[in-house]
Formats: sequence, structure tokens, C-alpha cells
Amino acid sequence: MKKIKIYTKTGDRGQTSLFGGKRVWKNSQRVATYGSLDELNSSVGFAISFTSNKKVKKVLENIQNDLLNIGAQLANPKKIGANTAKVLIFAKEKTLSLEKLIDQYDSEIEPLRTFILPGGTRAAAALHFARSTSRRVERMLISLNKKETINPHILVYINRLSDLLFVLARYLNKEGKSKELLWNKN
Repeated sequence: MKKIKIYTKTGDRGQTSLFGGKRVWKNSQRVATYGSLDELNSSVGFAISFTSNKKVKKVLENIQNDLLNIGAQLANPKKIGANTAKVLIFAKEKTLSLEKLIDQYDSEIEPLRTFILPGGTRAAAALHFARSTSRRVERMLISLNKKETINPHILVYINRLSDLLFVLARYLNKEGKSKELLWNKN
């Protein structure tokens, strides 16, 4: 396998290439959206570094792969949902998998009665940060979708992902015996 060079110098003037070679500005809505998606992926990786729970790590690593697949689809606007060698299909089954995980982990924690403050163990705090990042990505996807059609399954997946990250943060706090701080309305 040939080693890929890290720098190409083709983006030095503020443009980048989408799949297929089309040049766009790096601050375009599409590029900014998949850039924030990359940030979300990094924050999930950050959370992984703090947990020793192998099952949760595996869940989060699968999510990281999904996020890369979503980014690839966003970088390939002409082949939305197409099954090509470079871009994988992203369908509703991915969201259904997240929903099963939400139900599974949510059944192991106390029901919420009020808002909680993000934090707790390092892993949980990192997941709360990833959750808020996923909400920003969702807002950016909605803005992009108003300008250009994107795979609707991506929007649903990212919405559900923030719910899973929240539940996993709560689960890891319980596992780490870190008491959740309730919102003080005063």
C-alpha cells in the first residue's frame, strides 16, 4: 500500500476538493459541516481515552466509523446514498442500532426527573461534550439540507446519536459512582 502524503499544498489558497474533484471554498456550508463532524468524531475519541469499559469503547468506535462514513457522504454530494467504492450507504438501520443501544443503557440508569449538569467522571464529561458537539453538527446539517439535499438518514442518526451520548454519559457516571448534579433553578 502506497503511503499517502499528509500535505498536498492544494488548499493553501482556501479551497479544497470534494470527491469527484470539484473545488469549493473551505468555509462553504458543506465543508464546515463535515469539519464539525470531524470535531465530533475527535471528541468521541477523546471520551474513549477515558473509559475502561470495553463494551462502551466498542460502541463508541463503531460510532466513529459511522461518522467517517457520514463525512465521506457529505464530501460526495453527487452520489447521495450511492453504493460506490468510496462512499458507503448510510441507511435507517444505523439509527435503529442506536435506538437499541439507548434503550439498553437507559434501562440500567435511574429515570430523569429534572435536568442534570454535564460532568461527572472524565469519560462522562467527555461524552457530554461530544453530545453538545453532535447537537451543533445537527444544526449545521439542517442548514446544509435547506441549501442542498443530503441523505435524510444522516439527520436522524445525528439526532439519535446525541441521545445515546447523553445516556452513555449517565451510564458511565453510574458505573464510576459519580453522583449526577441536578440543575439548581435558583
